[in-house]
Amino acid sequence: MRYLVAVYRTQVLGPGSGYREMARDIDALNEEMVAAGIRVFVGGLQPTDTASAIVWEESGEIRARPEAYSGSDAFIDGVWVLEVSSHEEAIEWGRKAAAACRASIEVRPFHRTDRESAPRFGWRHGKTIEPRG
Repeated sequence: MRYLVAVYRTQVLGPGSGYREMARDIDALNEEMVAAGIRVFVGGLQPTDTASAIVWEESGEIRARPEAYSGSDAFIDGVWVLEVSSHEEAIEWGRKAAAACRASIEVRPFHRTDRESAPRFGWRHGKTIEPRG
């Protein structure tokens, strides 16, 4: 089962805020995930002032704004994609991520992509998403 593990923060961390120790702990967690064979992807994000929000309006208008998209003070600071055997295992890795990152974590499963539940190339709103070209 594939899960998104997203790191949420409410403030940017900088020097003097335990950043070096946190970075060391995140590196150790990444090594543990690789050793366990569960890490599919990992990525930390640049600061929110580098983000753009693409907003879909009820009218059908689509606007780009030079800011992070968020309905709260929290922002996504980084993500992992993990391939684990159960929701409980994903939660345990999420707990480890929260400790290493000193942040709140969201653990959410992806839609299944095996042949019984959805086509190989994706699924959205009951329709197959076919590859282009």
